[in-house]
Amino acid sequence: MVEEARGRVTAIPVYAKLSSPHFHTAAMDGFAVRSRDTFGAGPDSPILLEIGLNAWPINTGLPIPDSTDAVIMIENVNFLNEVAFEIEKALVPWENVRRVGEDFVASEMILPARHVVTAYEQGALLSGGIYHLQVIEKPRVLLIPTGSELVAPDSLESGDPAPGRVVEFNTIILSGLVENVGGAAVRHPIVPDQFDLIKDAILAGVRSDFHLVVVNAGSSAGSEDYTAAAIRELGEVLVHGVAMMPGKPTILGVVEDKPVIGNPGYPVSSILSFEVFGLPVLEAMQGLPSHCRPTITALTARKIPSKLGREEFFRVKLGKVGDRVIAAPLPRGAGSITTLTRADGIIRIPARTEGIEQAALVKVELLRPSEAIDRTVVIIGSHDLTLDLLADELIPHNLFLSSSHVGSLGGLLALKKRTAHIATSHLLDVKTGLYNWSYIRKYIGDIPVKVIHGVMREQGFIVLKGNPKSIGGFEDLIREDVTFINRQAGAGTRVLLDYHLELAGIDPQQVKGYQMEEYTHTSVAVAVLSGVADVGMGVLAAARALGLDFLPVATEQYDLVIPEEFMNDEKMVTLLEVIRTPAFKKRVLALGGYGVERTGDEIPEPTTM
Repeated sequence: MVEEARGRVTAIPVYAKLSSPHFHTAAMDGFAVRSRDTFGAGPDSPILLEIGLNAWPINTGLPIPDSTDAVIMIENVNFLNEVAFEIEKALVPWENVRRVGEDFVASEMILPARHVVTAYEQGALLSGGIYHLQVIEKPRVLLIPTGSELVAPDSLESGDPAPGRVVEFNTIILSGLVENVGGAAVRHPIVPDQFDLIKDAILAGVRSDFHLVVVNAGSSAGSEDYTAAAIRELGEVLVHGVAMMPGKPTILGVVEDKPVIGNPGYPVSSILSFEVFGLPVLEAMQGLPSHCRPTITALTARKIPSKLGREEFFRVKLGKVGDRVIAAPLPRGAGSITTLTRADGIIRIPARTEGIEQAALVKVELLRPSEAIDRTVVIIGSHDLTLDLLADELIPHNLFLSSSHVGSLGGLLALKKRTAHIATSHLLDVKTGLYNWSYIRKYIGDIPVKVIHGVMREQGFIVLKGNPKSIGGFEDLIREDVTFINRQAGAGTRVLLDYHLELAGIDPQQVKGYQMEEYTHTSVAVAVLSGVADVGMGVLAAARALGLDFLPVATEQYDLVIPEEFMNDEKMVTLLEVIRTPAFKKRVLALGGYGVERTGDEIPEPTTM
């Protein structure tokens, strides 16, 4: 049935059985007339018409009476009485009439073969007298999740998975990708890491009505990675390992003349591998061309190293600064699913290169519409949890935020390179006690900027609940039983730490873990929570978010540094209006450890320092 054909692919060309329209129909409400009866009408010589004699009432869409060939619009008649009216404008033949076949004529092709039917085309088919349609069978895909550590989402209604157990979600994502290209996916129950069970699931899949079988996880070379061996025993492994990253362990095989794919288990690897190898198979089964994402040219915000010998798919955030699109790299990692949810685009780094230099021009495959890129504010600099709140508050204004966390100094240098709209900074000048302005003068003094106050925030030690190592001050950081987690060089938090270490007379090299670096406050908190470190410096909100304890050290000033050339930009005006709203400030205060009394105020440049 055509009513059920949306998204299906036509198997053969479709020809109209009826012309559209298949009768002469009124295009306006009014009166059907013979056009010749109106000739000569004008403001000084109106023509009299009589209902039922030479004019017949008609509504839009109805067939016009035989012998008529035009319709007078109701608003163009001047009634004299109930049956007679005058007109002051002549009509040409077929004026305000849709003639037979105006859209298409019977026997004309409406749709070609191998065409995906849209909602619009359903209407065209029905208007052409097509009520049933021959379509290509949907490719059916069996998705087999493997792993003894996996638990099904529907089994966790009463709580979270136990340590060592992982919620199975890869096949949910893959199901959506299959359906996006017109396929039908079936998720197999989780199969433990047992060779015979995996082999039996593959064999049952290829012997049923599935066109493609995908085994998720177990494609690598670990002691419990059985997918390759199972496919090899049942059929043939064509490829095991591909020159791409993420996705290297991908397996391509054939069992009983059906394609079988061994997909990597890490989420990003799983998705990218299936997009590269699985989706083209499904498109080919339907006779469809492989989907190509639109691309744009962008400038890299920083250097992106890569390994020789593998094509790397690197996720980036995008925003337009001036007339250039800036690509800010997201963290790499085959398990970092949020790098796909946050990404605006993908850069393919060729296998023959060792990476991409900073400020290089690259081609980016778009994951979001280019219009969204134009509506994105690019922030580079110091990390803060309030940036996530700001991004959320901007969405109702059709604005987006791209934030990269490279430290306060890195943010200022990004302004110098014109790769950001805003630098976030909390650099303390220990000689004057003032924030940011001395660094602005030193590093970007040739760029006129405005400094807008962001928040006051509490910085301190993040420790486990109950402070089991009894950490009380900086002198405890040099104890043998204490491991510290640091922020990267150039971060304002690192500057604050070094300042206090100097005051305490502590050589940084005495601090165990001083060389271990993280790029965000939440990453520092996670390092403490997971046992990588006993203590780190960060904001109270990060500690509170993960249920950790916090020992305050200082209250500091976190600001937005904005080049004057952007201050009147619509995006910037809206962003500054948003941070000044009571609603935004209320959300910030709820995080804990913040002061918003001066949020949104301009901080004038001091006359002396």
